[in-house]
Amino acid sequence: GLRGAEDERIFRFAQSEKAILLSGDVGFGNLRKFPLGRHHGILIVHFPNELPVQEINRQLLQALNQLKDADLSKNLTIIEPGKIRIRRHK
Repeated sequence: GLRGAEDERIFRFAQSEKAILLSGDVGFGNLRKFPLGRHHGILIVHFPNELPVQEINRQLLQALNQLKDADLSKNLTIIEPGKIRIRRHK
């Protein structure tokens, strides 16, 4: 029931559930608003809209299979076509 809700509300919900937040919204990559280490993890999936859903799912699953819990926990992880970027908390 949070589709389209404000980022802060979605963020608070994810934190209350101790969940890693998975979103296509690049706004969650704002480190001032969502500082590294002050959340359970943010995972942004950033793919072109023209890419078929099946291909997005395939690439997403492939990327997730490469990641460990430590890559996601308290970090900002961005998955893009053929690329994974991780901003780690210190």
